[in-house]
Amino acid sequence: MSKKTTAIIAFLSGAAAGAAFGMLYAPDKGRETRDRLSFRLDKYRELLREITEDMLDGKENAPSAAKSEGQRVIDDARDKAEKLLGDVDSLINQINSRKEA
Repeated sequence: MSKKTTAIIAFLSGAAAGAAFGMLYAPDKGRETRDRLSFRLDKYRELLREITEDMLDGKENAPSAAKSEGQRVIDDARDKAEKLLGDVDSLINQINSRKEA
């Protein structure tokens, strides 16, 4: 894994956060915005899980010389993806609690 992979993950994280905040402040009705945000966050969560699984599967194919560096990059990316998944889950819980209110 390289800086390019890390940059892609950072870009996707920023895009997801930007989209979430953009929809929160959109002029649509609150219920419509929350439903749409919840749906998109679920999609992002699945996408992040797939990316994480792909990265973990790919680490087994790495040459032994680059294995330790690849493992470090994978661990860093996994930690960031897990943090982002936690943030997504938190946002979904907030949205669901507002739906019930």
